[in-house]
Amino acid sequence: MRRSAYVTDLRSLQGECSINFLRLVRLLGDLEVGETREIELASDGRWLGVLSLTLLERAPYTSIVRVTQRGVLDSLIEAPRMRVHLYHDVRMAEVTDFQRQRHFDGRYRYPNSRMHQPDEKLQLNRFLGEWLEHGLAHGHSRDLPELS
Repeated sequence: MRRSAYVTDLRSLQGECSINFLRLVRLLGDLEVGETREIELASDGRWLGVLSLTLLERAPYTSIVRVTQRGVLDSLIEAPRMRVHLYHDVRMAEVTDFQRQRHFDGRYRYPNSRMHQPDEKLQLNRFLGEWLEHGLAHGHSRDLPELS
């Protein structure tokens, strides 16, 4: 039996990008270009790491943010790192760089040489959403009121 090709779920991708825009705007607050907001992550009294948001660029219609995390596993694995573009006119945020890899297609044939999942772009944006949501729910910043 032949498998059908993966079809990009644009509605889910756009929804994820829209909610990530709102999450990032809330976490960034009034950050200026070049500034970093560090959010201490804890859960059930245990320190999990620090979520860092650095505003790299800001223009009338777009901003670029670097999202990184340091934590308890830093000596064992490479810390997650993303570059995210915020599109202010359409109120969406999209992952454009992950672990130094740029440009992600809406879908990939599987298997492929880089072993991307068919819905790699959607998965990266969902990961960003979970990361930001965790920061909002469990994060504490010295220069912001309580995030939760």
